[in-house]
Amino acid sequence: MADLTVTLIQANLNWENIDANLRLFDEKINAIQGRTEVVILPEMFSTGFSMRPEVLAQTMEGSAVIWMEQKAREKNVILTGSLIIKDGDHYVNRLLWMQPNGVYGIYDKRHLFGYAGEDNHYHAGDKRLIAQVKGWKINLNVCYDLRFPVWSRNAIQQDGVAYDVLINVANWPERRNTAWKALLQARAIENQAYVIGLNRVGNDGNNIYHSGDSSIIDPLGEILYQKAHDEDVFTYTLHREKLEEIRKNIPFLKDADKFQVL
Repeated sequence: MADLTVTLIQANLNWENIDANLRLFDEKINAIQGRTEVVILPEMFSTGFSMRPEVLAQTMEGSAVIWMEQKAREKNVILTGSLIIKDGDHYVNRLLWMQPNGVYGIYDKRHLFGYAGEDNHYHAGDKRLIAQVKGWKINLNVCYDLRFPVWSRNAIQQDGVAYDVLINVANWPERRNTAWKALLQARAIENQAYVIGLNRVGNDGNNIYHSGDSSIIDPLGEILYQKAHDEDVFTYTLHREKLEEIRKNIPFLKDADKFQVL
């Protein structure tokens, strides 16, 4: 199985301004140097973490989804990040895994952040999304999901390990960045997988500051990349041989407690 190259875009979002954010990420993606295969954007990348879905929500035919489809095709990359989406009578915080051919997977955020009232405005999802690319299995989470290890628990299944990479896209405030950094490392260690946490920077419309601290953690919990405060576009290649070697030499996933996430 081949290595996988990913690009993290840590950005200061324009508050509740879809058009401005699409222009922002268009420019940043266009400026990426060299080949990449997966481009990762923050949670609610087109608006910021807003509790006004009735004003900001788009359907799956809206401009943000259309932009994702066009950009993925133009750059021949997989593009992922979450958006405010109206789905029937509900609003959801929906992560899209948009492939260059226009085929996409969706994950509706399972754990809604009650402390900020997210559960009063959005409908929780109930299904995990584990995408596949180049033989890699990628588990996709959104922000607050990081605090709930059962939801992201890895396991050995009949067809092998459930996933190889955990990606979490976030709007995680600086005031709780100690938890953010510790939980990213914990998820990598306990699941014997690469973990990528992609956060925003800057103040949002509620004057809440985000320090970013976007990170790539290896399956032993070692920090391969971490960036605080500044906007950044960072490309890194995940090595399959390293992952397989760690799992072979320290095969503790086979000893894990057995349970199912329903």
